[in-house]
Amino acid sequence: KLEGLKTIAVTTNGINLTRLLPRLKEAGLNAINISLDTLVPAKFEFIVRRKGTNLSSKATVLIPARMCLLYLQVNCVVMRGLNEDELLDFVDFTKDLPLDVRFIEYMPFDGKYSCFEIPHDME
Repeated sequence: KLEGLKTIAVTTNGINLTRLLPRLKEAGLNAINISLDTLVPAKFEFIVRRKGTNLSSKATVLIPARMCLLYLQVNCVVMRGLNEDELLDFVDFTKDLPLDVRFIEYMPFDGKYSCFEIPHDME
């Protein structure tokens, strides 16, 4: 633990969270941002690009919530054709949990330019 730090946070998709959380909490972790874009297990595997995770996407939220961390936030990137039909499910699933949910607009980006625009020098 470092003197003067009030928050030690991590952002994760939750795949290794069950295994690592006890040690992270011991080291001073007191906040988690979980990237959770779907509540459907098959979609979860597709998004995290790992088959056979045997991890329910709901478990990634419930595990830290039950450990009573100081702050827990779920970031959900809303993507047309993939998960926009799950917004109300997210609200229903998280309404009684001690966490915040943030819905984020999908912004295609290739690392240099937005995928929606062509830079003037490349026209």
